[in-house]
Amino acid sequence: MAHIAVTGGSGKLGTWVLPELADNGHDVWNVDTKPPADERFRTRFADLNNLGEVYGALRGADLVVHLAAIPVAFLYANEVTFRNNVVATYNVFEAAAGLGIRRIVHASSETIYGIGFAEQLIQPNYLPLDEDHPLLPEDPYGLSKLVGEKTAESFNRRTGIEAFCLRFGYIHTPEMIRTFPSFNRNPHERVRNLWNYIDVRDAAVACRLAAETDKAGYSELNIVADETCMDVKSRDLVAALFPGVTDIREPLTGYEGLMSNRRAHSLLGWNPTHRWRDAQ
Repeated sequence: MAHIAVTGGSGKLGTWVLPELADNGHDVWNVDTKPPADERFRTRFADLNNLGEVYGALRGADLVVHLAAIPVAFLYANEVTFRNNVVATYNVFEAAAGLGIRRIVHASSETIYGIGFAEQLIQPNYLPLDEDHPLLPEDPYGLSKLVGEKTAESFNRRTGIEAFCLRFGYIHTPEMIRTFPSFNRNPHERVRNLWNYIDVRDAAVACRLAAETDKAGYSELNIVADETCMDVKSRDLVAALFPGVTDIREPLTGYEGLMSNRRAHSLLGWNPTHRWRDAQ
């Protein structure tokens, strides 16, 4: 059993991560500005932009699952999104290092590649897109996630704290997944996400496995489903929206995902089990 602090445990993903960890034998508490819907979980209320409050909120933890952030670009003024996410992440790592916490599972994002919120649609260098692809964010949210990963990498070098940066695709609740047939015959829909998705339950499992693994060090991992959210074959999606991408690194014969999750399979033994077609 590990003692785990989950920042942002009252949010969309955190709501599922708290029980995923608790139901697998861990002692878990929430760190947020509001309590979670599930009353089983205690909350240490804290402003993550205040380093002293972060120290208090994380004290006693063996590791941290850091989910708290402004979750999307342009919800707030650009400088607010960037400042909040960057400072909160720095403070979590600074406090964790000071407290001797050994590992942080950090919520990064697919937007780090730059496609999601770019002014003009970015053509990937190759597909499926993996963790080695260039990172080209133009927006404050994606940029904040890039700085967050560099913060994690820096603390790993300086202090040895282990860090797993999970680049989540478009996280969907079961209710959201049931809406896919309303749009998924149109290749122009969800192109900014490379048509990826991840069921929130599979995302929560990825967080738990990153917390539990005996692997050490620093890693970046795409957390996306094995398939696209579309009812159009993947090769036809590429031909329609990315005709200039000729470096196709895996066979596209069906509805294969166009963002690779092979590293998460290999490093964590993670396998997404919730498929959108099963939910219809």
